Amino acid sequence: MFDRDTAIHLIAGGVAGTTGAIVTCPLEVVKTRLQSSSSRFQPPPVNKEFTSGHVTCKSFPTPEQRRRLCTGGYPRCSFLALSHCGVSTPSGGGPHAYPTPGIYQCIRYIIKNEGIRALFQGLGPNLVGVAPSRAIYFCAYSKSKVAFNKILPPDTPIVHVSSAFCAGFVACTLTNPIWFIKTRLQLDHRTNKITAMECMRRIYRQSGIRGFYKGIMASYVGISETVIHFVIYEAVKAWLMATRTGVSSREDERKTFRDFVEFMAAGSFSKTIASTIAYPHEVARTRLREEGTKYRTFLQTLNIVYIEEGTKGLYRGLGTHLIRQIPNTAIIMATYEAVVYILTQHFHSTAVNATNATTQFYAEAKAKRELA
Repeated sequence: MFDRDTAIHLIAGGVAGTTGAIVTCPLEVVKTRLQSSSSRFQPPPVNKEFTSGHVTCKSFPTPEQRRRLCTGGYPRCSFLALSHCGVSTPSGGGPHAYPTPGIYQCIRYIIKNEGIRALFQGLGPNLVGVAPSRAIYFCAYSKSKVAFNKILPPDTPIVHVSSAFCAGFVACTLTNPIWFIKTRLQLDHRTNKITAMECMRRIYRQSGIRGFYKGIMASYVGISETVIHFVIYEAVKAWLMATRTGVSSREDERKTFRDFVEFMAAGSFSKTIASTIAYPHEVARTRLREEGTKYRTFLQTLNIVYIEEGTKGLYRGLGTHLIRQIPNTAIIMATYEAVVYILTQHFHSTAVNATNATTQFYAEAKAKRELA
């Protein structure tokens, strides 16, 4: 029974994570780039004078381009390019002093300059990692909850917190190299993208095995988000179940479409609150995973981002993150609950049928003996 339950949670977690990753991959790419120190959402330079540090209107080769620069005709996201071309930035410095482009502008820019495949950059490592990561997480969470229920007051917030922390720690430790590679691939702005294997070889040549665990401390801090998420999720789920029980008592435990809608709503609500509270660790983790930057440790990264970009810098990309996370979490939680329910029902019915068949066999054997 233990092995069967473990397999059910492994399969359910893997299927749920894979489904959510495929559907929301473009938003994941946009979010990662917005979190980086240079989002690069700007038109590419027209000629070498752009990058010389001495830019004037004459640097543009055509009158139309000169007129559009002088009149502000370029899209909002193009203003980010000026900070990389030697033009003085507003007070506050840095490319992030300019307004952040919207999600639609970012997606359109990526498609125009890098092709539609760039929206799914890093999906390979994501798919390789999300199934085992979610499977490990949900399995560890389920088994930890069973263990903590035996030594603590059962199904209390302290049980949910402890279970979520253990599950997050195990999942982060085992899968951090995969997410590191995924982030590096998503931050690759070049037309000729490097492959996951090339990225792995480059990281190993530069830093060895330890290089794959850069930013792991930020991931450990991020466990707080998961803890908050599951505590709120379990509380909302329990409240919904109590409400449903009070409205109408059921003779069986069969779930309806309304149940899964409620699971999705509970997952989205809890994840939104948790993501907003713990979001700065996401920015720090992305900066730490950048190649050849000044960011070295978790606290040092947070301090630099706060000094250079203020509080807004610590929450850069939060809107995109929430827009992606809400449907992603809803899909994951609903898929997870559905797969667990389907597999449990399947194994339960199989076990019942086997028991009935065994009982019938012994009954027939006993009848034959009595007749003999």
